[in-house]
Amino acid sequence: MELDKESSHPGAFLSSASRNLSSSSSAFVSASQTPFFSPRSPPPLIPPQITIIPSQVTVSPSDVSPCHASSSGTSLVRQRNKKTKKKSSPVSICTRPVLKVSSTNRPRSYDVYLAYHGKKLSLLRFVNWLRAELEAQGISCFACDRARCRSSRSQSHVEKIMNFATFGVVVITKKSFGNPYTIEELRNFFTRRNLVPIYFDLGPSDCLARDIVERRGDLWEKHGGELWILYGGLEREWREAVEALSRVLDLQLEAGCGNWRDCILEAVSVLAKKLGRRSVVDRINRWREKVERNEFPYPRNENFVGRKKELSELELILFGDVSGDAEREYFELKTRQRRIITGTCTNKCESWSEYGGKGKEPVVWRESEKEIEMQRQVRGKAASRIARRKRPKAKILYGKGIACVSGESGIGKTELVLEYAYRFSQRYKMVLWVGGQSRYIRQNFLNLRNLLEIDLGCENYSHEKGNFKCFEEQEEEAIARVRKELSSDIPFLVIIDDLESETDWWDRRVITELIPHLGGETHFIITTRLPKVLCLEPMKLSYLSGVEAMALMRGETLAKDYPLVESDALRAIEEKLGRLTLGLGIIGAILSELPITPSRLLDTINRMPLRDLPWTDKEESLTFKRHATLIQLLDACLSIFDHADGPHSLAARMVHVSGWFASSPVPVHLLALAAYRFPKKKRGSGVFKKWSRLLRRSRIKRSESEAASMLVRFGVARICTRPNCIQFHELVKIYARRRGSHRVAQAVVQSICVRASISHSLDHLWAACFLVFGSGSEHVTVELNPTELTHFVRQVGLPLAIHTFITFSRCNAGLELLRLCTDALESAGEVLVNSRGDKWRLKRKLGSCFRDDSSRSDEGFRLLWQEIALLKATVLETRAKLMLRGGRYDIGDDLIRKAIFIRSSICGDRHPDTLSARETLSRLTRLLTNVQIS
Repeated sequence: MELDKESSHPGAFLSSASRNLSSSSSAFVSASQTPFFSPRSPPPLIPPQITIIPSQVTVSPSDVSPCHASSSGTSLVRQRNKKTKKKSSPVSICTRPVLKVSSTNRPRSYDVYLAYHGKKLSLLRFVNWLRAELEAQGISCFACDRARCRSSRSQSHVEKIMNFATFGVVVITKKSFGNPYTIEELRNFFTRRNLVPIYFDLGPSDCLARDIVERRGDLWEKHGGELWILYGGLEREWREAVEALSRVLDLQLEAGCGNWRDCILEAVSVLAKKLGRRSVVDRINRWREKVERNEFPYPRNENFVGRKKELSELELILFGDVSGDAEREYFELKTRQRRIITGTCTNKCESWSEYGGKGKEPVVWRESEKEIEMQRQVRGKAASRIARRKRPKAKILYGKGIACVSGESGIGKTELVLEYAYRFSQRYKMVLWVGGQSRYIRQNFLNLRNLLEIDLGCENYSHEKGNFKCFEEQEEEAIARVRKELSSDIPFLVIIDDLESETDWWDRRVITELIPHLGGETHFIITTRLPKVLCLEPMKLSYLSGVEAMALMRGETLAKDYPLVESDALRAIEEKLGRLTLGLGIIGAILSELPITPSRLLDTINRMPLRDLPWTDKEESLTFKRHATLIQLLDACLSIFDHADGPHSLAARMVHVSGWFASSPVPVHLLALAAYRFPKKKRGSGVFKKWSRLLRRSRIKRSESEAASMLVRFGVARICTRPNCIQFHELVKIYARRRGSHRVAQAVVQSICVRASISHSLDHLWAACFLVFGSGSEHVTVELNPTELTHFVRQVGLPLAIHTFITFSRCNAGLELLRLCTDALESAGEVLVNSRGDKWRLKRKLGSCFRDDSSRSDEGFRLLWQEIALLKATVLETRAKLMLRGGRYDIGDDLIRKAIFIRSSICGDRHPDTLSARETLSRLTRLLTNVQIS
């Protein structure tokens, strides 16, 4: 029999399913009737002499649900009789207790009986996902590979469950027709008219009895024949079972390498319709719409070049094996001296020299107690010399579900993982993209709540009874909710792009607190410029080869046959850019958009003056010194924009203001508004300003879309899947910040204050706050006058802090922002009072509120001062109410008293705002007294 050959890497499979059980122990899993699992609920009752041993990865014994799935070939767990002296196989032993029950329990009825056969890793992952998805939608499921049941009582119990099941889902593989249990299951469910077949890596047209028996085609030439003889069955029964598949015409679900997600969601929808659960179908349809809108941040790069081996290695790192066309690329991978693959292997030594070993030394698998190592065998003196030399332990983990891609900025890390996400998106329920910038990573991680449908809002606790949680506990609970969802048996792909630091900017906590335990169904890919992340050795991304670099520069002009002189010019450009992928892409875009030859483009770049930009960061300075030609290339692009649209073109000004926005996609209308506020050096007459302003307003909608399209077509920016949004590369943003000034940053802040919204521009609102209030050790970048400051605090600071606190439970971040708002308003009030005697200084501070008439100026001063004071009281009251949610009653009491003093002084004691603040004070006083008494 060839059944054991089906598993390509039996040791690499991680039994991350929380209910996967050992085959040798005849263990089964049941499932709860509800779609949620309660860790405090008692374990379900088990039929006689059936032992449940959950897998070692994710759940506790109380998490065992009534859905059964036999274990994979990874964590084989064998029960040993203490009275015998049988040796156990080298496997991972689970430490969880064994659950047994009496023989008085009868098997319950399930909505779905899920049957499969085989040990192939992809099959086990598919079945586990299908079972978990059914449970998540409230459909009880019992999954089993009956060929792995060793006792007659277990077989009898499973048969009863199969007979009581409402529907039978049978996963058909090329090995299924040689399995007597699959044949029995097909005949059973077809007779009862409740069969739902799923064809795994084959189609209905392949499952013809005559083709199988006569070994027709490449598929059955190896696996076909008189398969009923293989297990001692009858030909008539075997043919009836195979022919039954062709009679199920309304249900022909095929699961191939590129449609797992669609197949599973369609299977769940079909079963939900048959069970009469319309709400499940509606929920799946809403999910599909959400995925279509929000799954990928960028469209697929149609001009993606090279990186075949890197893509195959990413698949190997994440899944532990490769499949399909990637196998050929995997065989070509350069063998490392040592690789670690999790899991165990059935054979002590299995030669892999034909799978990528080079030279005379064979590459073999060497098994230890906890891991498998792939290393080159060395004989003779070289072996003794290597034995004496200590080698650092390799830390690339294969099959653990996490990969790290490292490389310098602009080399193509994001493009690589984006291509991987598009290629393998069907193996995950959804691709989740998280920006890795240290200031925004926690917020971006919590933003996944919308996609995962998780409520992270602060709960209302009974403060009178002392039932409350501190701010740290509330933040940890919000993060734990997202981690719990990602730790389920449903696979997601989480991409943390451009990770700046291993610690969070806000509280210096390690980012590992955001990532669930490794080894689950969810996979993580981290792109970074750091040499190492999380004690892992990253996959270091190198430059493209010469042929790939030339193909990227030629782009859409690949069909052109350049003469030798022009090809030499392309090679010269490639050498000057250092094969930086970002620069090569811009070159290809220019050659595609303009009727210009490579030699002329090279001459244009060389004639651009080399700017000596002020670098404040050492890493930025080294990067641009190493790629000085990139600055000349960006200057050339801006010159092209000015030449096309005239001086100070909108596209060029968009590039200048891009550096002060956050790293997330920028709405085009917001970018255009900041560009129009971009300060010009030349000033025209008043009449010219009036007519130009009218002309600009009439063309603003058309020109901003044209300018954004020009930036995308020339490769300076990239288009996003979010409507009317574009994004700039980090190197372009650094270039823009160094060329711009603080006046440009002020234009960005003003545009954000006018146009940005919390629902669409959350990161950009935070970026504006960092510019206005400073951040950590950084000084204030944009100084606002009192009028502008009050407008900014009212429109941006206060709503952003409340939204961050209430919606995402980021308590400390919201409170810190409110504290900065309070300090800024106090400073503005002090400056306003100190400058009252100086007429010209007062005019500069007050702006439009100042009049030449002294009485009017005094009135404007008084009104502005009252506005600042009342806004400060509102901020203080908000801080006090938020302190109430975290149990910090003493701080809240002090803040609310200050707010009451300000309001009573300006508005009076009977004003509604003053009375509202006094009610808050009485509540805080009562709670503070209770705490002091207790």
